[in-house]
Amino acid sequence: MSVTLVSSLDVFSRQAACAALAAESPGALVVFHDLLEDGLVVRRVFQEGRRVEHGEATLEHPCLSCTVRLDVVPAVRRLLPSGSRIIVALPPAAASETAVHALLRGLGDGVTIDSVVFACAPDAVEDQIWDHHTLFESGFTPVPADDRTAGEFLIRELCFADTVLLADPVLVPVDPAARFRGVQLIRELAPHAVLTDSVGDVRTGSHGLADATARTVPGVVWTAGESSGPFTTVVQRIERPLHPERFRHALAALAQACCWLRGRLWVASAPGCRITVQGIGPRVWLENTGPWQAERKSLPFVSQLTGQDMGEWHPEYGDRGTVLAFTGDDIDAAEIAELLGACELSEAEMVAAADSFPDPFHLNETTDTSQRSNS
Repeated sequence: MSVTLVSSLDVFSRQAACAALAAESPGALVVFHDLLEDGLVVRRVFQEGRRVEHGEATLEHPCLSCTVRLDVVPAVRRLLPSGSRIIVALPPAAASETAVHALLRGLGDGVTIDSVVFACAPDAVEDQIWDHHTLFESGFTPVPADDRTAGEFLIRELCFADTVLLADPVLVPVDPAARFRGVQLIRELAPHAVLTDSVGDVRTGSHGLADATARTVPGVVWTAGESSGPFTTVVQRIERPLHPERFRHALAALAQACCWLRGRLWVASAPGCRITVQGIGPRVWLENTGPWQAERKSLPFVSQLTGQDMGEWHPEYGDRGTVLAFTGDDIDAAEIAELLGACELSEAEMVAAADSFPDPFHLNETTDTSQRSNS
C-alpha cells in the first residue's frame, strides 16, 4: 500500500496541499494529525471530502516525534487494509524524515512511501528562513523545548522531500513579487525536487530513501548547478587547514548575506576532525562530526548525490579540506574567496602543532560539539 507524506510549517498550506493531492487521487484517505497544548493529539480522517473518523489521545510526554511514533504509525497500520491510497498530513513542524523512518520501522514491507511532499507558501519562505524566533515562540508548535527555528525546519524539509507543493493559504493575500522570489529561492535550495502548484495538475516526485538521506548528511555540499533568478550558490574550496582565530573573525562576514551556508571545515586547532558548519538565516553553528576518512585509513567517502558532492580525494590530504557553499541573492564570489584565502594557513604555520593554535570554537572539548550563534 502506498503512502504519501505531507509535511508543512503551518496548517493552512497543509490544508491546501492535501486538498490538491486528494483531488488527483479519488478515494484516497487523508489523515490529519495535530499536536495541541497539554499533549492532546487530534486525528481526523477524510475521504472524498467527507470526515469518516475523529479521534483524540493525550501523550504523557508530548513532542512531535512521539506523536508520529504513537499516533501516526498506528493510524496508518490500521488503515492499510482499506486498500485506499493514504495521504498523511503530519503535524506542522513535524520532520518528514522522522515519519519515514518510524513508518518503515513500524510497518516494514507492508508500506511503501511513494512521495514525501513539503507544502509551503512561497511568498513566506524567505522571511521564515530569516526569522530568529524558535518554532515555539512563533507559534508553529506547542512544545516549549523545541528550539529549532522555522528556517532550520524548512531547509531540512527541502533537502529531504522529493516534492515541493506551492500551496498558498486560502483567504490570505499573496504578494505576487514575494511569491515569485520565493519560488526562485526554493528552486535554488531544492534543485532535486519536483515543484508543483496546488492550483492545476499536481505532479509529485518519487521518494528514494537513500538519496533523501544522503542530501541531509552534515557537511555534504550539493548545488543546483546553473542558477537562475536573483539567487545563486557559490562553492569555495580551501586545501590547507584554516587558522581558527582568523576564521572566527571572518565567519560573520561570510554568513551575512547567506540564506544558507553549509559545508565542512579543516581547522588547524582540530586537524584530525571533520567539522561541519551550517548557517540558516540568522543562526550559524559548527559541529565536530568525528575523524576524517583519511584519519581512519579507509576508502574515501563516496557520495550518492549523482556526482554533486564536491568532495575530492587529495593525494596528500585525502578527504581533509574545507568545502563551503553559500546561497543568497547578494553573493560576491571574489569577496568570499578573499576572506577564506586569508584564513588558510601559511607554509610556516603548516608545521606548527595543533595545540599551538587557539580553539575559539571549543572543537576539541568533545567529539560532538555544536556551537550556535546569531550572525
